[in-house]
Parts: sequence; C-alpha cells; structure tokens
Amino acid sequence: MDKKKVLIIDDDPRNIFALKATLRAKSFDCIACGGAQEAIDLLQTNEVIDAILIDMMMPEMDGYEAIPRIKNLANRSSTPIFAVTAQAMLGDREKCLRAGATDYIAKPIDVDRLVLLLSHL
Repeated sequence: MDKKKVLIIDDDPRNIFALKATLRAKSFDCIACGGAQEAIDLLQTNEVIDAILIDMMMPEMDGYEAIPRIKNLANRSSTPIFAVTAQAMLGDREKCLRAGATDYIAKPIDVDRLVLLLSHL
C-alpha cells in the first residue's frame, strides 16, 4: 500500500516540524506550506495530496478563508481538510465545519486521534 500524503499548512515552522515527525513515524508522507496562498498554488497542480491539515490562525489568509477556496478547486473538492486550531472554544468546531473542514483537531494535537482520522482516508 502506498503511503498517504498529507499537506500541512501552518505559518509556524515548529508546528510543521512536529507534525511531520509525528506523521512520518506513523508511515505518512508529508509536504508543508508556510501559508495558505502557497498551499493553494500547490493544490492547483497535479500533486497527489490525500489529506490537508490547516492551521486556522495564520496571517494574510486564515483557514476560514482558505478552506472554501481549496474546496472550490476542481481537483480538490473531495480532499479531506482537517482544521487545526488552538481556539478550542465552544462553537469553534462548528465554525470550522461551516467553513468546509472535514473535521477539527484542537492544539495540543491528540496524535492518536489525528492518526485515527487520517487512517480512514
């Protein structure tokens, strides 16, 4: 079975480093972008991406703006997008889902839950 490829979109290199290390240890392939526009540019290509992890709080374009744009890309409408946010307040999950996210993961990330979500791809 081929490794599933996960795109990590986060403006914090430490988060990217930690997520990449965690996911690689669990046999996922990872690619990272430091911002939403860079990710959208990548997603407009034929790069194989099985799932997207997007930080909801980023400068320039946050996840709430980026998710609908990604979903509107013809080749990405069915790609699962997981919102990652430290904003674990009541209503945040619903806000992420309304923006088009497949599911929501709060920081600090529960690695077991993340791997479980990604294993259903």
